[in-house]
Order: sequence, then C-alpha cells, then structure tokens
Amino acid sequence: MTDFSALLQPDRGQPARLLHVVHPDGYDAWFAAQPARARTAAAAARVTGKAGDRALLPGDGAEDWAALLVCDEEPSSPWRIASLGDALPEGSYRLVGEAPLGAAGLGWLLAQHRFTRYRKLEPARPRVLLTGDVGSIDDTVRLAAATARVRDLVDTGASDLGPAELEAEADALAQAHGATVTVTRGDALATGYPMIHAVGQAASRERAPRLIELLWGDPAHPRVALVGKGVCFDSGGLDIKPSAGMRLMKKDMGGAAHALALAGLVMQARLKVRLHVLIPAVENAISGSAFRPGDVLQTRLGLTVENTNTDAEGRLILGDALARAVEDAPDLLIDFATLTGAARVALGPDLPATFVQDETLAAELLGAAETVRDPLWRLPLWGGYEEMLKSDVADLVNAPDGGFAGAITAALFLRRFVPATLPWAHLDTFAWRPTAKPARPRGGEAYGLRAAYALLKARFG
Repeated sequence: MTDFSALLQPDRGQPARLLHVVHPDGYDAWFAAQPARARTAAAAARVTGKAGDRALLPGDGAEDWAALLVCDEEPSSPWRIASLGDALPEGSYRLVGEAPLGAAGLGWLLAQHRFTRYRKLEPARPRVLLTGDVGSIDDTVRLAAATARVRDLVDTGASDLGPAELEAEADALAQAHGATVTVTRGDALATGYPMIHAVGQAASRERAPRLIELLWGDPAHPRVALVGKGVCFDSGGLDIKPSAGMRLMKKDMGGAAHALALAGLVMQARLKVRLHVLIPAVENAISGSAFRPGDVLQTRLGLTVENTNTDAEGRLILGDALARAVEDAPDLLIDFATLTGAARVALGPDLPATFVQDETLAAELLGAAETVRDPLWRLPLWGGYEEMLKSDVADLVNAPDGGFAGAITAALFLRRFVPATLPWAHLDTFAWRPTAKPARPRGGEAYGLRAAYALLKARFG
C-alpha cells in the first residue's frame, strides 16, 4: 500500500516549488501579472487559458521553477489538482494563494497510487504537497488509503482473492483496531444461512462459502451495521454468463471491499458506534452440487425463495446477511453490492443506484454525497413492483421475468429482509471504472464510500 502520509505534509515554510491553479475565467488577468519569462514559457507551451492547459514556468535559477494548471474544477472538487499528482517531477510543492486545501489533497494522493501485485513498475517518485490546512491531513490520508484498499481488492484476480482471503482481510482489520471476527463456514451455513450455503456450495472446499462478522466499539453506543456483497467470482452458476459477461466478475466482491474499507475508516476515526460488519463471501461456481433454477430456497428469515436465475445470486446471500444484521436491532443499516446490470444501464458507472427507506437518512446521505463530491442517485423503492416478485410455489422469486426495473426489484427483494421501521440504505455500485481519469485509473473503484463515511462522521463523530 502506498504511504500516503508521506505525500501530504504540514507547511512549515520548508522549500517547495509553487503550483499556480488558475480558472479559465481568470487566466488573462493571471497571465498579465506574470513576469516576462513566465509569459514566454506559457506561450511556448501553447497555454491559451483552456481547462487542462499546463506548463512549467522558469524562475531565477535552473532549479527555481513553478507549475501552472488551468482548471475549471471547483475548489471543493477532490480532483482539482489530480492531474498534477503523477505528472510533476519528484519534490515538494505548495499551492499559491489557496485557502484551506480541502478535498483537493485526495486527488493528489490517489494520483500516486499504483496496483503493483502483478507487475513491476518504476520506483515511485514521491511528490509531496505542503498544506497549511493541517487539520484535514489525517482524514485525507485515511480516505486515500480506504479508496486504495477498495481498488486493490477489486483489482486482485479471483485466483488470489476468494472467500478465505476476504476473511483474512477482515482478520487483519480486526487485529489493527481491536475488533473481533466470527466466521460461519461451509456446511455450518446450511441451517442458519441457507441461501449463502446454496449459492456457495458448488465451490471447492478451499473456497467454501462463509459469513464473516466483525464487531467493534462500545455496546452502549448506537449500533451501525454494514453489509457487503462478497461474491469473489461469479460464473453465473448454471445460468452461466457468456464470456464477455464473466470477464470482470472478479469485481463482484466490490460491495465487501467497500464495507471493509468503510469499517476501517470508522474504527480509525473512533466514531461513537457499535459497529457490526457482515460479509457473505462465496464463489458462484458450477459443479454437480450447484444450486439450480427452480430450486426453492429456505432463508434465515423463514421466507421461501423460488430461484428463477442462478445469476441473481447476490441478493440471495445479502438476504441472509441482512436478516442476521437486523436481529441485533441496529440504529442504521447500510449495504453495498455490485448487484444489477440494470443500475449500470440506467445510471452508468459513476452513480451508484441508491435506495433508502427512511427520508431523514436519505436527505443526510444525499447531502453528504454532494458535500464531498461523491455522487449518489436515489431510485425509488416502488411498492407497485412488489407483484413482480410473486411466485407460484414460494413466498417470492429472486429474479422476475421480463427484466423491467431490475435495480428496483432487486432492492425490493432485499427490503423483504429489513424491517420497515429500520433506517436502511442500499447502494447498488459498479465498483469499476471503465475509463481512466486523473487519479482514477481504469479498474476497481470506490463509489459511495466517501459519502457514507461523511454521513457516519456527521452522525457519530
């Protein structure tokens, strides 16, 4: 993991090169106020004041230079100076004329993170950003590390990240923060967590399904439950995916990665909560013991589910995990899941489809998302579509015919396992960035993580 703490440091007047970040609307005035050598360098670099223009500006000596970026991002954007974080030479830098650095430090840090498990890259050339906004450093470093944790977990191939490895991640997190971990594995799931067992039973013994539970904090504090979908690889089961659909299914544990990363943030900040993290971890494999279309599954809650599609397995394992979470009467429940292609069709990769059954929670969560520039988009828990979940032989089906409103019907399925009075948010996230942007490479990505953390800090900080 990148040592982000070394890359964002308090500004005590130590030597550093200057960063000029100029809005396009103010570029002409900035340009006119610069010495002739800076104007000449900007012109030579074909800087015209368009967003994205940048140049190195000479000073009095060979080592005395500054950098210019023309940027139309708002000061509150985490990505305002992200394009500089991995583009400048090694060294220390400070922003010119900046008030509090705010979120911009996050992009600076993440631009310098690399996933190196499977390939050797050039040694890191650290670019250190100095800031007078000392109070924001620790939280920014933690957010960068949590985001990198999600990215690294999602980017790891399924051959190296199965249910056992997710359990090891939870164990390491617990050891770091004095939490406890309880795990129910393999055939022990059959009676208490029958849907988790059914989905994972086709995998090899080494990749046996399990429910991982982490518990931390003072029992007297409000109880917060975080649930993360941990399908470490999804073949689709007997309703097998085509090769194109299976290509990225290492990322189907992205919900678990989000939940673990958020738990780490909560524990590092020592928020006043009793934290309960639940990760149903499985591989949806194909073998003679695979569950079948048409099987009627028992659930921890006592409902019966007609399995109409083995590729709609995520909601099954989440159903049992949610049922377990609500048994301890949490004050707040949040789940993260790479759940439906329908959400991606509707909203694309950047906007997690967000379902909230408590209006106060919805307002707080969406407000936090806007504040920290980690966008969410609320979709309705539309009760009129409940009839789509009806079964002729069981209490409900897991995947309605027709394909209408797929993200909504999946959320409605989950709602059957959550009491109507419990504040609950469900984030149907993609956990993957298909196109690179500054500080946001193609690959695993954290969506909604910072929004959820901002909500929890505001409530329990």
